[in-house]
Amino acid sequence: MLDAAPAAVAARSLDEFFAQTEVRAFCLANVALGDREEALDCVQDAMERMLGYRDRPASEWTPLFWSILRRRLTDRYRRRAVQQRLLGWLVRPANDQDDAADGLDAVPDSAPDPMQRLDDERAMTRLSHALRHLPTRQREAFLLRVLQGLDVASTAQAMGCGDGSVKTHLSRAMATLRTQLEDWR
Repeated sequence: MLDAAPAAVAARSLDEFFAQTEVRAFCLANVALGDREEALDCVQDAMERMLGYRDRPASEWTPLFWSILRRRLTDRYRRRAVQQRLLGWLVRPANDQDDAADGLDAVPDSAPDPMQRLDDERAMTRLSHALRHLPTRQREAFLLRVLQGLDVASTAQAMGCGDGSVKTHLSRAMATLRTQLEDWR
């Protein structure tokens, strides 16, 4: 009976961790994949895998989760590449306008300036498009460091590389994004 209490506390803590992480994880996966459903699947898969590590200390959960999610995203990229090579003639080409066809767009917004909102949406679309065209490791470093706010050590642990590699990949990603999005500033 005493063993059940720590397990219940760990489960509750892991639930809290998921509640704090799920939205950011979905945003990262959605930007990385450009497909809402695939992003939801990746996040769900990562959370299911994370359940196997619930006995680990809570301090290890953040880099471990992002590492698992990164591997799920990599698996999706590989699966897409195989599908495009083998079944390219059956698969409908990706259309950037499909990203905009989201049911949440129909919800009224209380933003005071519709033109500013339109500019912001266009900027985010351009950023998402530019991120999808970065090399994988650069994209991962940017998403984890800049969008998720992880420190260098946690990012390195999540990516399975050293601190110097994270800094190099992030620096290259930032340089590429600056040139691609020069007029966006």
